[in-house]
Amino acid sequence: MKEKITQLIARMTLEEKASLCSGVGAWHTKAIERLNIPAIMMSDGPHGLRKVIEDDEKGNETIEAICFPPAVNLASSWDRDLINQVGQTLGKECQAEDISIILGPAANIKRSPLCGRNFEYYSEDPYLSSEMASAHITGVQSQGVGTSLKHFVANNQEHMRMSINEHIDERTMREIYLASFEKPVKEAKPWTVMCAYNKVNGTFCSEHPRLLTKILRNEWGFEGLVVSDWGAVNERVDALKAGLELEMPSSDGIGENKIIEAIKNGTLKEEILDNAVRIILNLVFKALKNKKNSQNYNKNEHHLKAQKVAEESIILLKNQENILPINGSKKIAIIGEFAKEPRYQGGGSSHIKSFKIDIPLDEIKKLTTDAMVQYAQGYDINTDEIDNTLIDEAKEKAQQSDIAIIFAGLPEHYESEGYDRVHMKLPPNHKQLIEEVAKVQENVIVVLSNGSPVEMPWISSVKGVLEAYLGGQAMGSAVANLLFGKANPCGKLAETFPVRLNHNPSYLNFPGEGDQVHYAEGVFVGYRYYEKKEIEPLFPFGFGLSYTNFEYSDLKVDKTQIKDNEILQASFKVKNTGMTKGKEIAQLYVSKSQTTIIRPIKELKGFSKVELDPGQEKVITIDLNKRSFAYYNTIIKDWHVESGDYEILIGASSADIRLQTNVTINSTNKIKRIYHRNTTIGELMEDPKAKPIIEDMAQQIIDGMGLSDISEDNPAIAFNMMRYMPLRGLINFSKGQFTEEILEDLLEKLNRN
Repeated sequence: MKEKITQLIARMTLEEKASLCSGVGAWHTKAIERLNIPAIMMSDGPHGLRKVIEDDEKGNETIEAICFPPAVNLASSWDRDLINQVGQTLGKECQAEDISIILGPAANIKRSPLCGRNFEYYSEDPYLSSEMASAHITGVQSQGVGTSLKHFVANNQEHMRMSINEHIDERTMREIYLASFEKPVKEAKPWTVMCAYNKVNGTFCSEHPRLLTKILRNEWGFEGLVVSDWGAVNERVDALKAGLELEMPSSDGIGENKIIEAIKNGTLKEEILDNAVRIILNLVFKALKNKKNSQNYNKNEHHLKAQKVAEESIILLKNQENILPINGSKKIAIIGEFAKEPRYQGGGSSHIKSFKIDIPLDEIKKLTTDAMVQYAQGYDINTDEIDNTLIDEAKEKAQQSDIAIIFAGLPEHYESEGYDRVHMKLPPNHKQLIEEVAKVQENVIVVLSNGSPVEMPWISSVKGVLEAYLGGQAMGSAVANLLFGKANPCGKLAETFPVRLNHNPSYLNFPGEGDQVHYAEGVFVGYRYYEKKEIEPLFPFGFGLSYTNFEYSDLKVDKTQIKDNEILQASFKVKNTGMTKGKEIAQLYVSKSQTTIIRPIKELKGFSKVELDPGQEKVITIDLNKRSFAYYNTIIKDWHVESGDYEILIGASSADIRLQTNVTINSTNKIKRIYHRNTTIGELMEDPKAKPIIEDMAQQIIDGMGLSDISEDNPAIAFNMMRYMPLRGLINFSKGQFTEEILEDLLEKLNRN
C-alpha cells in the first residue's frame, strides 16, 4: 500500500493534491476519479449515528438511528467492557450505513459544570476520561471503522469557542488536559484526531505545531490523520504546516487555492503537502480495505443494549429510609412533563433522530399493573414560568398517593453545543414543583434529566434522588426498572456536584473576559480543588448508592518499596454484604502528603467494577506504574516521581476511603539542582546535601547580619529572618564578611555536590 500511495502522489497534479486536503460538502473526503481514489464518509457521533441523508443538500434530514446514552452516562458506568461493547455496536451500525469514520469520542475535561457540551464529555478527571475514551475507540475500530478523538485540546467552554484564547500553564496542560488524550492516542490508536476551535496560549489549535506535531506525532507516536473541527481552520497554509491534513467541511476551493498559491510562491514546501496527501490516502484506503459488505442490524436489539447501558450508568444519589426500590405501593403519582416527554439526549452535532423512545410514564405503568398510577404535568417544558394550576393539580394527586415520583431537570434549551449555561439552577417551575409537592407528600423521589450538575436546595425535603442524566432513547425503561427493583443502580459520578456554583474552582475565571480566559485554578480541577480547599460538595466524585452494601478488606501490595520504573500491584477484597445482587465500583487513589510540589491531596489512578451475588467476595487487583505517582516537571520537561512515601487509598468514592497502605518509591531520575545567586538560605537548609555546607557558615552569616543576640536567645527566629534571604543579599548585609569571591566558591561547592 505504501508503494501504491507513493506512485499515486507522483501521478497527481498540484491541484489534485491540494484538493484532497479539504472535504467535499459536509461529510465526505474528495474523490479523484481519474486515479480511482474514492471518497469516504464521516458521520457525527459518538453515541449514535447522525448520518445525513445524502440527497438532502441542506443536511437537515438524518437517518433514524439508536441514541445510546451520551458520554456523561457512559463515564458514570465506570465500565470499560460496557463502553467497548457500545463502540462495537456503533461500529457495526457504521458498516451497515457505509460510514467510514464516526466523529468521537470527546475526551475534553469538565472544567466547569456550566459548559454547554459537558453531556458529550466523560469526566473532570483525566485518568477516568482517558480510560473511557480508549475503551470506546477500541470497540468502534474493532469493526473496521475509524474514530475521531476530539476536540484536541482544551475545548472546555462553548462561549466564544471559535476564538477564545486559553492561558494554560504547562504543568496543568500536561497533567489535566493533555492527559485525557494521551493514553487513547498511544494505546487505542484512533484513525483520526480532531483539532479544537480554540486558541491555546495565543495559537489556534488548528495551526499549533507544538500540539499537532511535536506532542501528538513526535512524542505520542500518532500516525493517523488530523482533521479540523467543522470550521476550525483559521489560516489553511499555517494549519497544513502545523500538521493538520484535512479541512472540514468543504471550503468551496478557498483552502486548496491558498495551498496552491503558497507552493507556487515558495512559502510552502511541496513535501509538506505530499506528506499530508500520503496520510489522507492512507486513511481512505484503510477504510476501503476494512469495508464490510453492507449488513442490516436489528434496531430493537440495539435498543435493548441502549437500555442496559442506561441501567448501568444511572446513579442513585439519595435513598433515605430505603424508599427505593418501590414495592407494595398501591397509589403512585407520576409528576412532571419529562415523564411523558423525556429529555434523553443533548443538543447540537450529536443530536440523534431516534427510531424509538421509551416513555417513562408508559414503562412505569407496565411494571405497576396492580397499582393506581396518576399523572400530573406539573410544568410546561417550553417555558420556565411557574403555572400554579399545574402545581396545584400535582399536589392534589401527590396527596392522594402513597408515593410521588417527580421527573425534573434541564429542558433542551438550557444546555447544548454552541452556548454555555449561566447558572446551575433548575428552571423555577421545576424547583417550585419539587418544593410544593414535598410539603404535602413525605415520600418523594426525584428523577433528574440533565447533562451536568444542578443545585439541589430542595434535597433535604425528598427521600430519593435518581440522577438519570441524558440516558438515551431507552432511558424510560431503564429508569422504571431501577425504580421498581428490576435492576440495581450501579453508576457513580464521574464529576463532582458542588452545593453552589461559586464553589467551583473555575468560578472566577469562566468563561473569561472578552476573548481571553485564564485557567487560574491550575491542576486543581474538580475533586482535586474541593479536597484541597476543604469544601464539602453536595455529592463527591465517584459517589453512587446501591440497593445492597459492600465491604472492603485485606489491602495488600506486592512490594512495599520499589523504583519508579517498576510496576506495583495492589490487591484487596470486596464483599457483597447485602441481600441483593449488585455491582460495586472500587476506586484507587494515590496520595503523597510529604511533598515539595504543589499537588492534589489525592488522585484517581485505578478502578474496577465488580459484580457480586449476596455474600460473594472477590479479589480486585490493580497495577500501578510510574505515571501513577508522577507529576509533570517543567524544568526537565518530563514526568517525574519524587522519592518518598506514598499512600495507596481504596474507596467507594473520593470521599469514602475504606482502606489504606503505604509504599516507598525511589526515583531513578535524580534532578540535579542548580544553585545560583538568588537561591535562598531556606532552600539550602531544606536540601539534605546543601544543609551541612551552609550550616558551617551559619554563625558567620548570623554575625555578619547582626543577629547574634537573637540567635543566642532563639535560634529559630534568627533562621526564619534569614529564610528568604537570597545568597547575593549576604554580600550587602554582612559588612564585608561575605564577598563575591566567597559566594562564587560556595556556589561552586554546592553545585559540585
